[in-house]
Amino acid sequence: MNEYTPDYVERGQLDHYCKLVLYHEAIDYLREMQRYRNRQTSLEDISPAQWDKLSTLDEYPSDSFVFSAFGYGLHIRDELVAGAFASLPEPEQQILILHCVAAMADGEIGGLVGMSKSAVQRHRTKTLKELRQRLEDDGGRKQT
Repeated sequence: MNEYTPDYVERGQLDHYCKLVLYHEAIDYLREMQRYRNRQTSLEDISPAQWDKLSTLDEYPSDSFVFSAFGYGLHIRDELVAGAFASLPEPEQQILILHCVAAMADGEIGGLVGMSKSAVQRHRTKTLKELRQRLEDDGGRKQT
């Protein structure tokens, strides 16, 4: 009968341990690759709505018209809209900027521009209606 030396037994145990570690590392790697493949999406499968979420548009200050009131700025890209907005009287511009950009209530706006809450509300609704009408007339977008 063959008797194994302690050195031979140790080397056999180390060899077995190393092979076991490599085997489990290979299993972990294959599982990770499978998870990666399951999460991948082909570019052909991406819908236009998802593409829109992935895309970005560079914006430069020269691409828009800036109107400001009380430290708040309103950036308007469309030339037609900017022209219509520029033709409004300054108090109405201020009211719209504070309402749309700063999201202030009519009472807060009134405190800044020196009007009552109801006057601000009246000016805002009248100005928005007037602005909408100008854009429909000037833009050739009259609804029939």
